[in-house]
Amino acid sequence: MRSHLLNDLTAEHYRRSVTEGVERVAAKLAATDRPFTGVTPEALAPRIEGIDLDRPLGDTTAVLDELDEVYLRDAVYFHHPRYVAHLNCPVVVPAVLGEAILSAVNSSLDTWDQSAGATLIERKLVDWTAARIGLGPAADGVFTSGGSQSNLQALLLAREEAKTDDPARLRILASEAGHFSVQKSAKLLGLGPDAVLPVPVDRDKRMRTVALARELERCREEGLVPMAVVATAGTTDYGSIDPLPEIAGVCAQYGTWLHVDAAYGCGLLVSPTRRHLLTGIEHADSVTVDFHKSFFQPVSSSAVLVRDAATLRHATFHAEYLNPRRTVAERIPNQVDKSLQTTRRFDALKLWTTLRVMGADGIGRLFDEVCDLAAEGWRMLAADPRYEVVVEPSLSTLVFRYVPAAVTDPAAVDRANLYARKALFASGDAVVAGTKAAGRHYLKFTLLNPETTRDDLAAVLDLIAGHAEQYLGESLDRAS
Repeated sequence: MRSHLLNDLTAEHYRRSVTEGVERVAAKLAATDRPFTGVTPEALAPRIEGIDLDRPLGDTTAVLDELDEVYLRDAVYFHHPRYVAHLNCPVVVPAVLGEAILSAVNSSLDTWDQSAGATLIERKLVDWTAARIGLGPAADGVFTSGGSQSNLQALLLAREEAKTDDPARLRILASEAGHFSVQKSAKLLGLGPDAVLPVPVDRDKRMRTVALARELERCREEGLVPMAVVATAGTTDYGSIDPLPEIAGVCAQYGTWLHVDAAYGCGLLVSPTRRHLLTGIEHADSVTVDFHKSFFQPVSSSAVLVRDAATLRHATFHAEYLNPRRTVAERIPNQVDKSLQTTRRFDALKLWTTLRVMGADGIGRLFDEVCDLAAEGWRMLAADPRYEVVVEPSLSTLVFRYVPAAVTDPAAVDRANLYARKALFASGDAVVAGTKAAGRHYLKFTLLNPETTRDDLAAVLDLIAGHAEQYLGESLDRAS
């Protein structure tokens, strides 16, 4: 079994095995003509359940044959132009190269003696991102597994900086259109069920600054401690960007920590045309960025950035076997001193290889393309009598629904849209997402693929309408 260990003696075996796997995936990508096969859990589960993991195949080719049957054949392929559902981007080749390298070397980004140059590369990218945001010379941060972890760590720091002996008094103010990880973080941090105060949004789904100030004043009057305001630069449902300069001003007035969740909107940091949409983010105390959303990186690649590096001490613990206190005085750069994780992948390498091959402007131009497409899609929907669209996009998300002319029952319209989404997914012809707006069911395009075209959007809209009309027609037949 030592023949399977990756080392100097097995380098050629490694090369052959990985090459064979890459060739399989490349062939699959080249042949994929739709984003999904439509396979159901009931059909796929028996194939996987029937595999005896205690009886290895012992051969790479046999394993890849099996993997094609249980995974590659029925995977949901984000690179396909008619995958327009969630915040999943197609990935760029330089990042996949970085992924292959980091997986093989397998550095662990907790201590210098496990990573060496990898630590310095991550630190360089943190500094680069903080500079793009404009956080100032004292800024710092660390890579994380994703936006939820980044938000959790930011709110942990905010809680500790709030300095109260009564956690029951702590409050987090967040847009009612913000990410659910804010509520989840509050629970994980031991805060009460009423700790997160939702702030109303305007017609463009942006936080109402006046309402925020009103809530902060109410907290002051009631003796509550607003430990953080969470503004969003790119909400998951609408791609809306809260008015960051005004929110920053309110936070400064009340002395409240400002966290900006830019997991989605961080692509604007490299946009040649839209960077101004993030104006005000430079006033944040902490920022979440997800490179695996709008920088076209493989999962996972995220980071949390802070204005004041000293606040990261709230995540610091020392262990004699790992990062003893003396290493601080010795100026040994141990990233575990900043992170909620201990063992941690070298995910920063993917962004590094991408920037070194494509450059920041190259990434930004790709993100601009999907934002331009969303603007065109909004015009299509606004002009199409079959559909209503909720809000003009700031980024690359469109929330809309099919509205039949002959049906006035809102519940029936809801059911038709729900059916259309499920039927479309079952067909495998396209994948769209869904959400609720004003209590009603809507569909959602999240456009992150520059290869998606106006014709793709038009074709998907026709498919949705066809499925919805089929459902409504069958419903009328059953009722008659």
